[in-house]
Amino acid sequence: MKKIISGRLYDTDTAKSLGSYWNGCGAGDFNYLCEELYQKKTGEYFLCGTGGALSKYRKFVANGSVGSTEIIPYTEEEARAWAEKYLEADEYIQLFGNVAE
Repeated sequence: MKKIISGRLYDTDTAKSLGSYWNGCGAGDFNYLCEELYQKKTGEYFLCGTGGALSKYRKFVANGSVGSTEIIPYTEEEARAWAEKYLEADEYIQLFGNVAE
């Protein structure tokens, strides 16, 4: 997926995937949620999220809501917070280095 945000290109095909989260629901489920954290060659981070009609990625239409996919630019702090919440400790350390015990 490609999207231009504030004059910057975000492309899941050219960025490096750092990790992903899936809530376990099937793609046809209204609660389906899948997110993937990426890093561009420039070092910028972004999240690509896809969700069903009852997820945080829903889009409101005339008669309700539908699922959608969004790209959201992230700061390094936001990327670290997302990784801390959804990735294993070893994956986090591999991406961002050791943390205090």
